[in-house]
Amino acid sequence: MTMPTLALAPRRMPGRWTILAIVAALFVLLGLAGIGFGSTWIPLDRVATILLGGGERTDRLIVLSLRLPRVAAAMLAGGAIALAGYQLQRITRNELASPGVLGVVDGAALGVVLFMAIFSDESNALVVPVAWQPLAAALGALGAIALVFILSGRQASSAIRLLLFGIAIAAAAKALTTIFMLVGPIYQASQAARWLAGAVNEVNWGEIQIMAICLVPALLLAALLARHLPPADLDDVSAQGIGLNVPVYRILVFANAALLTAIAVSFVGGVGFIGLIAPHLARLLVGRARLAGMLVTALVGAMMLMGADLLIRVAFSPIEVPAGTLTAILGAPYFLFLLMRKDKANG
Repeated sequence: MTMPTLALAPRRMPGRWTILAIVAALFVLLGLAGIGFGSTWIPLDRVATILLGGGERTDRLIVLSLRLPRVAAAMLAGGAIALAGYQLQRITRNELASPGVLGVVDGAALGVVLFMAIFSDESNALVVPVAWQPLAAALGALGAIALVFILSGRQASSAIRLLLFGIAIAAAAKALTTIFMLVGPIYQASQAARWLAGAVNEVNWGEIQIMAICLVPALLLAALLARHLPPADLDDVSAQGIGLNVPVYRILVFANAALLTAIAVSFVGGVGFIGLIAPHLARLLVGRARLAGMLVTALVGAMMLMGADLLIRVAFSPIEVPAGTLTAILGAPYFLFLLMRKDKANG
């Protein structure tokens, strides 16, 4: 007599919305840790009290004036750059695409340096409000991505051509930025060095407010464009067959990604590789789901910059090391890994 066998039920993997909730919870915890940790430790209960309007005067000064602004800046900038990378990777169907690789970050940095060179007086002070700075970065970023797109010509959907022209435009923009740093005043050089490295420690509440206001229309446009991302995964002929004007749509996505990146880097600098890595991590967690993928990408990107700033702040205190140095150290090997994997897959 044979014993009946019990069929083991397959283990159910957590759904994408469960994963999103877990990532959101980690995001909140990391934000609280970023506020609490530093040269002096502030317990989380005291942090919560301060955020609710209470707390001692010294703790309120540390949290509201020193730590919370840099956490908020890292959150907004990291999320925006990651979302830009998500858009570029989806529209090009290329896992190597990112704002940094396609020249957007260096174009934005060049725009900001030119802005300071043109609108500075003899005492090296800006003669126009700093609120115009994101516009200068946006123009530089849009100019860079436009050049990449124009030079790619009819083969703009080719991943290799986009990468090659993007790297070339980025190198040219970086060289011009260096020249303006050398010939410009010391004030301009020090500010440009901050953007090139990528730092959140000097961002104030006024700049955060400008960044948040500018991000609202860019995020709304990203949400509208997201409706057609699944058809954009198809080849051009198939996408056009279901009514999608691929050339126009691709230009809109590129412009929106450039705008998101420009708004972010205009204040926190050229933070590298977040736009490359965050979409990959989100895809590992929730697959190619559209809404969940965008949300997880933004949260992961925000956590990457928040975590980099927190780690460097604790490890190198009291020296202020730009957070972008850590993202570059971690991101560069990952980019090389992706490049070699793609090259091996292509034979």
